[in-house]
Order: sequence, then C-alpha cells, then structure tokens
Amino acid sequence: MKVTRIAYSARLNPGKYVALLEQARRLGRVRSEVWQRFGSVAGAGLRDRQVRDQWLADGDARRFGVPANAWKETLRDAMADIAANREAAKVQVRRAVARRTADPVDRKRLFSLLKADRWAEDPYLSRLMRRHWRRGKNHTRDQIIVRADKVRTHTFVDGRKVWLAVPGLEPRKPIMVPLSTTIAPSGTLRLILRGGRVEAHYQVDAADLPSSQRPCGDREIGVDKGYTEALTDSDGDRHGSNLGAFLTAESDRLKERNRRRAKLRSIANNAALRADHAKAARIKANNLGNRKRDRQAARHRAQIRTEIFTAVHAVLDKAKAVVAEDLTTTFAGRRKLGKNMNRRLAAWTKGVTAEALQNVSERRGSALVLVNAAYTSQACPRCGGLGRRDGDRLHCTRCGVVWQADHAAAINVLRRHGDPDITLHTTHKRVKEILQARTDRHRIRLPIQDSSRAVNGGERTIRPHSPLHTGEL
Repeated sequence: MKVTRIAYSARLNPGKYVALLEQARRLGRVRSEVWQRFGSVAGAGLRDRQVRDQWLADGDARRFGVPANAWKETLRDAMADIAANREAAKVQVRRAVARRTADPVDRKRLFSLLKADRWAEDPYLSRLMRRHWRRGKNHTRDQIIVRADKVRTHTFVDGRKVWLAVPGLEPRKPIMVPLSTTIAPSGTLRLILRGGRVEAHYQVDAADLPSSQRPCGDREIGVDKGYTEALTDSDGDRHGSNLGAFLTAESDRLKERNRRRAKLRSIANNAALRADHAKAARIKANNLGNRKRDRQAARHRAQIRTEIFTAVHAVLDKAKAVVAEDLTTTFAGRRKLGKNMNRRLAAWTKGVTAEALQNVSERRGSALVLVNAAYTSQACPRCGGLGRRDGDRLHCTRCGVVWQADHAAAINVLRRHGDPDITLHTTHKRVKEILQARTDRHRIRLPIQDSSRAVNGGERTIRPHSPLHTGEL
C-alpha cells in the first residue's frame, strides 16, 4: 500500500518560481491537447505509448517548447486521467445495462465488450457511453511531473534541509528548490505550484511508516462518527474531541472574513464606476488576493486530518476489528436548522473520517466492517425502541433511560454487525419496521430470535440487559 507525502519549498527565489510556473504553463498546453484529441471516442483503446510514438514520428511535440521527458510524463499522466474518467462512466453504463437487459447471455456479452473497451462496436453500448462519458477539459496548468530517474536531491550540510534539482526548460540547467524537510523525496514527483510555493508530492510504502508498525488490539469495537468529536466507540470513549471546536472556529472565521471581503469588493466596484481605477486596483491587489486564503485553508485541512487520523489510531490501539456505519447514503432530515448550523455541518469531514478508517485499518492489519447506519443513533440499546433525540442526549420513552447519543449509536453499530435481518443495503423504512417489530416482541415477552448471530461456530445472543450498556446515565 502506498501513501502520499508532501514536501514544501522554503524561501524559494521568486525568479525560480516564475521559471517553474512558465514550464508548468507550457505543460498545461500538453494536457489540453491530450484531452482535446483523445478525451472522447477517439482515445478509447489507445495507450500513452502509442500516442507518444506517433507524436515523435510526426514531430507534434516540438511546438510545446518543453523537454522531452517533461511532455512524455505529462502525456502519460493525462492519459491516465482520461482512463479514470472513462472507467467512472462505465460504472453508470453497467448499472443501466443491468437494469434494462433481461437476457443474461446478452448482458454478459455487453459487459465483456465494455470491459475490453470495444463498446463502440455495439450501438446500444455506444449510445450509453456517449450519454454518460462527457468530454473533459483541462484546467491544470500548475503541475510538473518529474520521472523517478530524473529526481536529484542534494544536502550540502549533513542533517540540514534538502535541495531538489528540478529539470528546467534549458538543457543541463536544473532549478534548485530548497525544501523544508530533511527527508529527501524519492520516486516520481508531482510538483504543484501554489501561491509562490512548490509542493513536491511523492509516494512511500505504508509499511515503512512508524505508525504502521503499531500493533492493533484484540477486540471488536463499534464506532460512531460525529461532529463534536471524530469518533465515539462502544466503550463510551471519545476520540478526536477537538474536531468540533476546529470546525466551528474555522466556519465562524470564514463567515466574518467573507463579510469583510464582500464589503471591500463593493468599495472597489464603486470606485471603478467612479473611474477611480487606481483605488480599485489597490484594493484588489492588497485586500482581495487568494494566496493567504489558500494557505490558511490548507493549514486547516491538515489540522483536521491530523485530528481524525490520530483518533482512528487510538481506536485501533484496542480493536482488531472496527465496525462503522456506512454513510455513503444520506437521509434528508425533517428538522430545519439555522444558517450557522448549516454552514458548520457543510464542513463536516465525514469523508475524511471514512478515508482514515479505511487507510489506517489496512496499514495496521485490522478489519473494517461497514454496516447499515439507519436509526443507529435513535434506537435505545437497552430495549431496542426508538427514542427521542435532543442534542447529544437520547431519551428512551419506553424504559426511561437517558443515553449519550453517540455512545448509544456506537453500541447499536456494533450489534448491527452480523444482523441477519438488517443488511448493508436494507432500506431505512424496512429497518424501522424490523426495529418496531422487535420492540413489540420484547414488550409482550416473546423471544427475539432474530437478535442472535453466529460467533466462532456458536450462537451469541445480545440480551436487553447486557453488560455492554455502560453508557446509562
């Protein structure tokens, strides 16, 4: 498994940055050419090596004015993006074929043609691909791909910062970029130019990272993803407790900053209407730029990722198997929220939490199990009835117990693992019917046969008064 690391430039000379930016701009023309010529049916079945050989034979690449290795790597990267875009469209086409083709033999034939990139031979597949595969356009003009055998790093003093030698537009005249790290990047580099700074993206083997050497626990733990804290496990422990504070503070800061920027933009526009273009230019140059804003956003994203990944590592320290809710399907709530709450929830990084669970579990050798998330935060773990949610409290109207809502959800998520009646794709309406039926059976003191599951060849029944309920208040 590979993970991406980023090395940043430190105190880069503005002249060097301008030279790199010019090279990235020319390589952006290469990407645009590739997308224009091969980003549709004409590029189906083609490989980057075929295009490269054709360009070399015709001399088409000379007009770009960049070194051969630079445009070849850019061509390869753009062709890979086109292939990924095409594969994403194939997913929608497969679903359409599965819905509309009843004959299994014909369906298999269509799937085979689609997999072999021979979909143009069949009119039906060709029509579906034209519908779902839209021609893309290139907007990337700030990246340089450096092949692994062209990467050169230097350390002029032992233990000091590393310098990266980037091939320039002139032969045998590399551009030396000082990095803010003592670890030399290796492999193929993706240089991204942002706001006067160079980011060197490279991949390393996850097994070599110190965090991957940490042993995981020996238990099965259920977790609930939250806003105030990143994760709450079935033991009642909270992990990543600063997540909500970070998100709220950043949301409020952006609200105030955007309000001030809107006022300054209005002043600049009014000055331009009065023909005071000098004042409008000064305001736009000194107060409405994007460099500082982008760096603050990148710093905030890094802070959030650190908090979430640290929380996941803490859970895996005691879990060999993590049971989490699958939040790929969203449910529209009936409750109307205020503007501030909607703005804060818009920045809720549940996607980063899902990525961290998948990434860290795979690196540390733990199992990740996704279960149906329907009503896990509304059901009482003690009696199974649907309670009343009030903030971070869950009030059970049947048994009178008050739960911490995230803790109750984590317990329900753990129990949902292996449930024979509630699978990952069971609709939320059907889940509600099953939960209400179980509650009625419990109320009339009938055995709840569907609440047991097989564990190690035997049966384990989760009873209403299990010692698992440590979150009663």
